[in-house]
Order: sequence, then C-alpha cells, then structure tokens
Amino acid sequence: MSTYPNFHDGRRAMVTGAASGIGRAAAIKLAEAGAHVLAVDLNAEGLEALAAEVPGIEPVPCDLSDLAGLDALPKDVDILVNNAGIQTVSPIQDFPIERFELIMRVMLHAPWYLIRQSVPHMYANGWGRIVNLSSAHGLRASEFKSAYVTAKHGLEGLSKVVALEGGPHGVTSVTVNPAYVRTPLVEKQIAEQARAHNMGEDEVVQKIMLDRVHVKRLIEPEEVGELVLFLTGPASASMSGTSYPIDGAWSAY
Repeated sequence: MSTYPNFHDGRRAMVTGAASGIGRAAAIKLAEAGAHVLAVDLNAEGLEALAAEVPGIEPVPCDLSDLAGLDALPKDVDILVNNAGIQTVSPIQDFPIERFELIMRVMLHAPWYLIRQSVPHMYANGWGRIVNLSSAHGLRASEFKSAYVTAKHGLEGLSKVVALEGGPHGVTSVTVNPAYVRTPLVEKQIAEQARAHNMGEDEVVQKIMLDRVHVKRLIEPEEVGELVLFLTGPASASMSGTSYPIDGAWSAY
C-alpha cells in the first residue's frame, strides 16, 4: 500500500524498461499507489504478463532506440521514469562501435527525447516528476564499461539541466543511483565480467560487484521501486537537481 493514500490517483506515469527488474518494481509501486502506468519496453510478452498481474498498468511495447517509436508514445504524462538500460562489458579497444551507439540511444538519447516531449504537458499543469534511473556508475567509473558509464554520467547532467528549467513550472528532476541490483541485466553481467576479468562467476560477485559496496549484498528491485515512489510523492516537492544513491556506501569515498 502507498505511504501517501490518494496522492497518485489520477496521475499518468510512464516507466521505461518496465518488463523486468527495477522498471517492473517501479511500475508496480506506482500502480498500487493509484497511478495509471504506461509500461514501456521492447519485451511485449513481459509487459502483457505484468499488466495481467497488476491492475492499472497499460502495456506499451516500444523500441527506445527508434526515434519514430519514441515520437508515437503518449506525451500527456505527469510522471516519467527513465529506467531502460542495456549493458556491454568489454575493454575499450575491443568495444563494438555499434553497441556503444545503441547504448547511447537507449540510455541517454531516449531519456532526452521523452523528457522533451513530456514537459509541455507537465508545464501546462504546473506539476511533474521526472526520475532518471542512473547508477553508482553515474557517480563513479569502472573498467570495461565505457559506454554504460558515459551514458549514466550524461544522464546525471541532463537531469540537472531539466531540474533548473523545470523548477519554475513545478517540475522536479532527480536521479536514483543504485549499486548492483538483482535484475536480469546484472545476472547477464556476471558471465560477461567473468570473461573480461578471467575469473569465476562467484569471484565476480564478491571481488568485482561487491568490492566497493560496504553493505555486502545485492539490492532488491523493490527497494529501488520504493525510492522511485517516494521521489514522486508529496514529500519530494523540493527534491530536485540531485542524485539519490542507494549503493551500500559505494560513493561514500
């Protein structure tokens, strides 16, 4: 149940990357709080399963790397959660150029386009909430993740600009910065990291993923979903232009 009964009633929220992981958790939290959630993802089957499970969620299949697809998405949203992400782990000299470009389109260009086409509606209503799912890698860097780190650092800057421009219109913009979350994206990374670092998968979790994390555990998607819900609620009216780490003290040094 929502901490803020009725606050999200009547709000239209769009969550990208909603078929699994953090996006799925955020979509569920917002729907349970009363929002009508437009769940966006390339995985149409996953969206249909989510919508069948949770009332208030509308599946909206879309390829976020396609500009025409982005333009066709609804623009009358009050809450925008830019969450969709992909990953490739590779030394920079071997990094496939086409993967770098794809990661930029999905994780940096698409949020810019979605913000651009959503803020006129928010400005007209004098209210809006934009939550950009960044990462601990939006605040810190790691080897072999040149595209992901570049995209997340860019998202941090974009979010701050939107906060400055949106403030006078009642629109806030923030980033959420998790460490490793128990999602399909992270599970896929374990094998990739094992190859890149030439070590076993158990070693990757302990020595790579949790090395800089002082709270030695993977984060559950629902924890991040709760933070997203809070950042769209009434207590967040002045929370804008900043980052909210949920990283087990990774960014504390």
